[in-house]
Amino acid sequence: MTGEVTIKGGARLSPHPLRAAILAEVHARPFTAITTPRRLIHFAFATAGEAGRNDRAALAAFCARRKLEPLDAVARHHRVAFDDVTLRWEQHSEFTTYTFEMAPSAGQPFYPDAASLAGAMAIVPQPGPLLVALDLNLVRDDADKPIAVDTLFDHASLAVAENSDGTALFATDFQPGAAGFVRIIVLDRGLGAERAGAIVQRIVEVETYRTLALLGLPEAQRLSSSIGRIETRLAELTQEICTAHQLPDNQRLLGELTALAAELEAGAGASHYRFGASRAYHEIVELRLQTIGERKASIYPTWSSFLARRLTPAMRTCITTEERQATLSQRLARAANLLRTRVDVELERQNRDLLKSMNERTRLQLRLQTTVEGLSVAAVSYYVVGLFHYIAEGAHARGVPVDVTLATALFVPVAVLCIWLMVRVIRRKHIGGE
Repeated sequence: MTGEVTIKGGARLSPHPLRAAILAEVHARPFTAITTPRRLIHFAFATAGEAGRNDRAALAAFCARRKLEPLDAVARHHRVAFDDVTLRWEQHSEFTTYTFEMAPSAGQPFYPDAASLAGAMAIVPQPGPLLVALDLNLVRDDADKPIAVDTLFDHASLAVAENSDGTALFATDFQPGAAGFVRIIVLDRGLGAERAGAIVQRIVEVETYRTLALLGLPEAQRLSSSIGRIETRLAELTQEICTAHQLPDNQRLLGELTALAAELEAGAGASHYRFGASRAYHEIVELRLQTIGERKASIYPTWSSFLARRLTPAMRTCITTEERQATLSQRLARAANLLRTRVDVELERQNRDLLKSMNERTRLQLRLQTTVEGLSVAAVSYYVVGLFHYIAEGAHARGVPVDVTLATALFVPVAVLCIWLMVRVIRRKHIGGE
């Protein structure tokens, strides 16, 4: 599928680069017709990142060895048949599923044990940690030989329901058996191959996404203690803020608040994806059950009712933990902003006092400079007048008719004025240069 559109005259319209991918996504995981009876062994593995790429390469190599239909380089699902077994492979963002479809053995449902049939999984290396192991039996509901589903499961956790028109009954106790497989039975009461394939796939998805949704619960439980400790310490710091007035104390409190905020954000960042994924998986579970349109079929609860009592509280814990993180982050931010404002005000007050002190010192330095300049004018004038006195005496000794004392006296104001003017000119030049 290229996404190109041809119009009259053979001309082609250039498609958007993502048009083909968008059109193909709608048909990415079509329902596969299943004939009754049938048995499905289904696995889901965590394969985020490099594990997913390795798993794709291993499946491609398997198909090449068996000369099966090759795996497309960008395909997200693949279906091949070999040795009376049909394998359906699907790769998602963080997990990969392997579903083996085969004809059941004669006899009671779930016989032989799923462990004896799961050897087909050895065709490729285990792609990652196992999340889901499911044994589903699709059998015909024979009126002559009715199957008592309550004898196959634990009554304490048994959930039984019919689809919207009663053409199928499905039951499970959601518990792993001795071999570790969760067992589900689907009784065909006239489904037909297409509808059987659709309802089986939806039931498999319910079990898969139910398990994936619960991955958020251990994360929420792990974070609960640290969130509680941060909440307690924040309350203590808030009380200390009310009594702290010195700048060093406020700076210490601000440092502690910043450290608590960093710790909280680290935990929130690590759990954000997990909680978001759990919400999405939980919504898929609810949507699949709504699509099936289940209705009560016995004294036992329906799947929706059973999961509402078990799965919903776990999701509520995840949501509450996420809300506590968000609320606590806001409280820490408010406390830090309040304390930061107080520290800024205190620093501004100190800066004001420092500027005032600097102004006072500058004023004193100016007065000292003026005094020094006055003394400098007097000292220089004294030496200049002394030199003039020597000159006048020399001239008088050479016969120049001059009164040495009178001439020196008259020169004193002239010398002082000239020196004073010269000092002013020099100072103005320095000030202008700065």
